[in-house]
Amino acid sequence: MATKIMPISGFPELLPRERFAEQHVLDVVRRTFELHGYAGIETRAVEPVERLVGKGGDADKEIYAVSRLAGGEDARDASLGLHFDLTVPFARYVLENAGKLDFPFRRYQIQKSWRGERPQEGRFREFTQADIDVVDIGSLAAHFEAEMPIVIAEIFEQLPVGDFRVRCNNRKIPQGFYLGIGLTDIVTTLRIVDKLDKVGAAGVRAMLVEAGATAQQAEQCLALAEISTADGGFVDQVRALGVDHPLLQEGLQTLAEVMSAASAATRPGRVVADLSVARGLDYYTGTVYETQLVGFESWGSVAGGGRYDALASDGATTYPGVGISVGITRLVQLLIARRGLTTTRSTPSAVLVAVTDDAGRPRSAAVATALRARGIPCEVAPKADRFGKQIRYADRRGIPYVWFPGAGDDDGDQVKDIRSGAQVPAQAPTWTCPDEDLRPALRTD
Repeated sequence: MATKIMPISGFPELLPRERFAEQHVLDVVRRTFELHGYAGIETRAVEPVERLVGKGGDADKEIYAVSRLAGGEDARDASLGLHFDLTVPFARYVLENAGKLDFPFRRYQIQKSWRGERPQEGRFREFTQADIDVVDIGSLAAHFEAEMPIVIAEIFEQLPVGDFRVRCNNRKIPQGFYLGIGLTDIVTTLRIVDKLDKVGAAGVRAMLVEAGATAQQAEQCLALAEISTADGGFVDQVRALGVDHPLLQEGLQTLAEVMSAASAATRPGRVVADLSVARGLDYYTGTVYETQLVGFESWGSVAGGGRYDALASDGATTYPGVGISVGITRLVQLLIARRGLTTTRSTPSAVLVAVTDDAGRPRSAAVATALRARGIPCEVAPKADRFGKQIRYADRRGIPYVWFPGAGDDDGDQVKDIRSGAQVPAQAPTWTCPDEDLRPALRTD
């Protein structure tokens, strides 16, 4: 009896049209990263567990350990785990290759990551991320923190995502504020406030009190998190709360600089200061970012990151950095599920070269070779069916043109646009495919 094949939850697989859509997103991301001077790298899939643990906040308990099916007692190599993001591997990469890199080092990285969390809409166990980071030696100029939201806004402007917001905060603002009102367990408080989008104000209030905050302190934390502006107006709103601390003032100044630079480089309202953004990962020390699609806030962030000052250090030298990551899988799945994202065809072929009969297949193959040599994606019809059937085959796959060898006067070739029905004489060495038809195009409902 045949075994029924079942999908594995949390490990998405895409149909051809969906994969083309994902590749379009990846192309936009990669091209934009490179326009801003980021160089591509790739790191290994595994890291020592001791390097992963303690870096990921709640992700610690979701790390996949590496095992082998055979090998007796040595089968399980519990010292290695699959990386849950690309920042921790990148920090290790910088330490190992510092002598070969030019600083400040600008890198992008597009790879899969793995987390053993409970699969749900927008959250997966295997997913693709696209990261950029800037790392320097000893100190990192604050202006790099302003660059991250600008790059992300530029990417999202090119994608069919609708309205979006790149929300920015600075970790020093809540940290200094919490210290200023008498809270000392900063990590726990940050993690609780980071759940605001998930559990709401009442849930966060209850969790803060349970963690040791007074009712007044909990209300003050919520008052800070409610501040959101599209310009530098957040500074006066924070100061109006009457809390003072040197760390708080430092964070306000840096975030104000980020907002000033972003306002000059992006459309109004794309980048906002949102003091509810905390980010759950423990290594962030400065500006942090989260990007949401308006109307789909329940999906959480589709791009996020922040500054880290101590993630990469060999004991003698520290390499501070700042980075941001686009959750490619989450973003694409959201657009497919909620926006009907697809592409105009399920194949890269722009032309189907028809076959008149089996003896004529070499001629059709020669046409295809000539077209491919000029960068026109094409394929030869699988069967020498009636031309009507071959046209229907092309139509099912979304191929816009069908080429008919020897169908014209004097045994010349003709090409048919099956969408309009126009059919004209053509020669493979000179025929030009319209640019908009060369590749599958994105389409949404």
